[in-house]
Amino acid sequence: MSDDMILLFGVNHKTTPLAVREKLAVGNGYEGPLQALHSITGCKECYLLSTCNRVEIVVVAQAGSQVEEAIATLLFGDSVAPEQRQDYLYIYRNHEAVHHLFMVSTSLDSMIVGEAQILGQLKEAYRHASEHKCTGPILNKLLHKSFSVAKRVRSETRIGASAVSISYAAVELAKKIFGNLEDKNVLLVGAGEMAELAAEHLVSQGVRKVVVANRTLARAMDLAKRFNGSAVSLDELFSQLEQADIVISSTGAPNIILHKKDVKPIMQARRNQPIFFIDIAVPRDLDPELNDLDNVYLYDIDNLQNVVETNKSERDKEAVKARRIVDEEALKFEHWIDSLAVVPTIAALRKKADEICRIELERTMCRLQHLSPEEQKAIEKMAMAISSRLLHGPVSFLKNESCKEQDEVKVEIIRSAFDLVDNN
Repeated sequence: MSDDMILLFGVNHKTTPLAVREKLAVGNGYEGPLQALHSITGCKECYLLSTCNRVEIVVVAQAGSQVEEAIATLLFGDSVAPEQRQDYLYIYRNHEAVHHLFMVSTSLDSMIVGEAQILGQLKEAYRHASEHKCTGPILNKLLHKSFSVAKRVRSETRIGASAVSISYAAVELAKKIFGNLEDKNVLLVGAGEMAELAAEHLVSQGVRKVVVANRTLARAMDLAKRFNGSAVSLDELFSQLEQADIVISSTGAPNIILHKKDVKPIMQARRNQPIFFIDIAVPRDLDPELNDLDNVYLYDIDNLQNVVETNKSERDKEAVKARRIVDEEALKFEHWIDSLAVVPTIAALRKKADEICRIELERTMCRLQHLSPEEQKAIEKMAMAISSRLLHGPVSFLKNESCKEQDEVKVEIIRSAFDLVDNN
């Protein structure tokens, strides 16, 4: 590994506008770009991650090769002039590349810190790279380590525990009110974007049924189709409320569409079964006095925003712990990489010692043929033990953590002192 480098090339939502990202030459599919990467002279191992927010390439490259220019050209194609690439492209080397990859896998570099989707995307990208035999011992170790670092962050922090979007906060509140959502009915009033997102989150939690009520029935039908639900007109709102458990309202109406006096008889018809209202409309759709009714829970967009801001603050605190874990794991991986420089010399040292032991044992045993098998075995064990004791000093010297930056000097000293043949 001493002659190789780990390089990471990337563009993401922070560095590069969508108009540029969507034109990238490696933005679609894996097979072609991976084959092109692997064919670059000096590129020994490669990996490609492509998502809507980032494209990143990790390679193990031979030091001194021209891979950086070749990969930048492959990444941008004709979409960006060579002199403008530096405005968008970031390149990390060795420790910085490892650290950045761990930041990505733990979602600390994501648009929404704590989101869980990125880890699945990393694993899917690794599956493609592995299937096309693009990864090797270094990247296999690095990528598996990035997965375990993400798992450690999830288990040792609460970075993903708090909702940080309006729609997801609404769903988390629904779970606190009802617990399991699998037998709950959702009524979507209107077709606002955030209400639609909240409905998507609820469907992912396995709610039983979604009904969409809208002034335009065609729009209601289109939206209901997405959720395998049914559509009704807004005139049927009151009758639908008798069956609903969760109501998400986002109509864009100029005035309140549902008052306390309207809901009170509905609660009697429901036998006071709990109902959760989520008012994401601005101006509000729902009467704030609904909260005065027993078993009625109403949250408007300001309430939800307060939940989100509180949760963001909590995630920021957890992110500090997560970054410490990333720093620690990146250093551990750096030590593993550093150790690769001395591994061939340790192996060569042991091999030479074993060969000397074997030759001298053969000579000795030829002169001591009268010995019993047990006595011969004892002499062999003694020779191996002497060899092991003699090797302990030089091997410990090579492995010493206190002077890692002198690994090349230590290797040269040992190879010269023991006359080890350099097979590199």
